[in-house]
Amino acid sequence: MDVAYRRVYPFADETPGGTAIALWFFIAIGFSAAGYALYLAGLQRHLVEPNRASWLVWSAATGVEATTYAAVNPHAPQSLVFGGSAIACVVVTLVMWQRSRWRAPTPSETLCMAFAFAAILLWVAFHETFWAHMLVVAAVPISFWPTWQSIREDRTRERSPAWGLWTFGDLATLLLATRTQGSGVGEYGYIVVELLCHASVWLMVGLSTINPARSFGLRLGRFFVLDSYRSTTNLFAVGETHLGKTVYAAAGFATGETVIRFSGRRIAADRVPAAMHGTADRFMQLTASSFMGPSGRIDDLINHSCSPNTGLRFVGGNVFLVAIRDIAVGEEIAWDYSTTLADPAWQMPCACGSASCRGIIGGFGTLPIARQRWFLKQEMVAPYLRPAIEGARAA
Repeated sequence: MDVAYRRVYPFADETPGGTAIALWFFIAIGFSAAGYALYLAGLQRHLVEPNRASWLVWSAATGVEATTYAAVNPHAPQSLVFGGSAIACVVVTLVMWQRSRWRAPTPSETLCMAFAFAAILLWVAFHETFWAHMLVVAAVPISFWPTWQSIREDRTRERSPAWGLWTFGDLATLLLATRTQGSGVGEYGYIVVELLCHASVWLMVGLSTINPARSFGLRLGRFFVLDSYRSTTNLFAVGETHLGKTVYAAAGFATGETVIRFSGRRIAADRVPAAMHGTADRFMQLTASSFMGPSGRIDDLINHSCSPNTGLRFVGGNVFLVAIRDIAVGEEIAWDYSTTLADPAWQMPCACGSASCRGIIGGFGTLPIARQRWFLKQEMVAPYLRPAIEGARAA
């Protein structure tokens, strides 16, 4: 073994089977790095809609895990794999959060974050490195829970080859760990849990996503990553107008077709900011006492139009955006905010630019009578508005 090789990989000749260890190390690093690169490419092109809470927890927990793993298993080469993953995790999280708005974490997200902070406390304050590491191991499946929920709602949100690559990377890391000195729960626990969690997501989004032939494609004469998923996962394109970010159709939608499901959390009316007059405010009124808050996903970016091409349909507690006419590729997607608002005193300047722009967005009662009747007939009005409106019409 030459000197240069030992400098690059110093532990290769310090353990039995050093060449095999080096091989599994580079395989693990390669799969992990490729997974993060493809995931970042999909994130930049809006082909994936990751759960922000999961990634926030992962970026914190992987750093704690990498450090505690190295302390529990000194000189283990797999700790370098975890260190690289921790850095990549932070990069993905920063890129994601640059384009989204903060929302309060759910109870499960809060619990997972508490696990991570407790691990840090155990490690720093009490020097209980082993138990800090095991606490992070226990936190991993909890941190995956928001992502599992998101995929159950719509698996295209995470349809990326990255999950398969991370699964193989975890498997290579496990094989690497078995070939180094030392063993036990403290060494294998985190690797096994990560392997199972990544594999579960891969199974949920579809095993075929690992196929390299489906991960690359040509479009308009240029080479794009993940291009072959556009027909199923990239239905939208995000652009800029005088109103800020907006959403365009990257695929056509027929009249009556569901465009997207709004996925924000339900928020009590008394927790909603009193002055909602800007593009940063993304709250939709559901009932007299509750709103849907921002989701951090692409549905937050869909703007108002006084001549909308979509409308809201409320079905079993879910809110769907439905095409009210055929929508062509490249057309901006928009809906009428007034169809969910009851407060007659609430107003917001409108600059949608449509030929029939009203100039002011107000409650549903401010719409022309004919327009109100049309939305009611199409069942594209918040249900809590219907009794009062129909009663007023009858009177």
